[in-house]
Amino acid sequence: MADAFDVVVIGSGPGGYVCAIKAAQLGLNTAIVEKSPTLGGTCLNVGCIPSKALLHASEMFHEASHGLDRLGVEVGKTKLNLPKMMEHKDATVKANVDGVAFLMKKNKITVFNGTGKISSPNEVTVTGDDGKSETVATKNIVIASGSSVAGIPGVDVSFDDQIIVSSDHAIALPKVPKKMIVVGGGVIGLELGSVWNRLGAEVTVVEYLGSILGGMDGGVSKQFQRMLKKQGFTFKLNSKVTSVTKKGKKGLVSFEPVKGGDTVELEADVVLIATGRSPYTDGLGLEDVGIEMERGRVKTDAQRRTNIANIYAVGDVTDGPMLAHKAEDEGVAVAETIAGQHGHVNYGVIPGVVYTMPEVASVGSTEEQLKTDGVDYTSGQFPFTANGRARAMNATDGFVKFLADKKTDRVLGAHIVGFGAGEMIHEVAVLMEFGGSSEDLGRTCHAHPTMSEAVKEAAMATYSKPIHM
Repeated sequence: MADAFDVVVIGSGPGGYVCAIKAAQLGLNTAIVEKSPTLGGTCLNVGCIPSKALLHASEMFHEASHGLDRLGVEVGKTKLNLPKMMEHKDATVKANVDGVAFLMKKNKITVFNGTGKISSPNEVTVTGDDGKSETVATKNIVIASGSSVAGIPGVDVSFDDQIIVSSDHAIALPKVPKKMIVVGGGVIGLELGSVWNRLGAEVTVVEYLGSILGGMDGGVSKQFQRMLKKQGFTFKLNSKVTSVTKKGKKGLVSFEPVKGGDTVELEADVVLIATGRSPYTDGLGLEDVGIEMERGRVKTDAQRRTNIANIYAVGDVTDGPMLAHKAEDEGVAVAETIAGQHGHVNYGVIPGVVYTMPEVASVGSTEEQLKTDGVDYTSGQFPFTANGRARAMNATDGFVKFLADKKTDRVLGAHIVGFGAGEMIHEVAVLMEFGGSSEDLGRTCHAHPTMSEAVKEAAMATYSKPIHM
């Protein structure tokens, strides 16, 4: 048996490795268990990081092909070197996972390579690829096992990683497909669909709901869909997929209207199943030690404790949005709680971003949520077409929208669709974290000319009238 630890973290994704680092920094003897060859989990290896590398590279390719000429920059005919683009993606991933490995050494965290299973409330059994096992004793356990690719409910899907693929393999296609079908109009599908659309694929999105980005602000969703249509996307909304099969070297997707109707069949070179992710709990031994589950997720209290007092859970395996930064905040909070401090996560201020072009960003409540909850609110909006910097950059698509309590003016939510939305949303997050009002932000001086002035103007439009129209 290995030496006893204060904390053993199962899983080295953003929630896990951040939790381990914070625990070690707080003086706790810490270990982390990872079944994959490299640290970093889905996010660093096949998710957030590689997809952003490809999104940026494909944006540059598209801008060189279609956008630079408008600025007086003539570059001639552009040529795609897909293998080199993939090399950039792989190098980005390696730099990040190597960085996490360095942080483990720097913070004196013991790394166990293998599959972790909770064999008792104070023991984790680690089984390596060679089948050999060792038992690790610990005072506390943190489950940070993340999530895995979800299929389509009620539909048998056989991934072959070439024609019928998940997001794990859509970041590594050997060539640009002529036609791609994306099943699912959420963040993952639209981001990866954007990559291959920019590189030349005809992309069709098949979505069960009547809008894309389900759960986001309705006005943002509608305008963003119009933008994607201009970019070449085709949408089949209110469509229930009934089968996904291979037909020779093609993928065949059958779907029908949600409310009933004739079946439609579409054929493509690649079918990307992007219907979300499922909590990963296989082989963790949760049922054996009596950990309570709820709808397939580990059930936790406000401190991320399970029903067993010294076992915690963070990230995708628990309730809430499956976001890396949410998992990170939970990891820090759990480490602080174990160390005797008061860890806390404000779930009302967790921004979400779609890293397309333009980006979509959101924090707090949507109008739809406020109406459902019966909250009396005011709203204000400002378009980027009226922003000087946006005009100079040919980035006038989109707008900023604020929602505030009608009586107190406290900001309840903000939604941005436009260039750099993922960066601009954070000043609203800070404002909301401190319970600020739209007037607080509207009266804060912003540099001119900047895209962020649109955030200020939208705040002003919420409590007063905008000046620069």
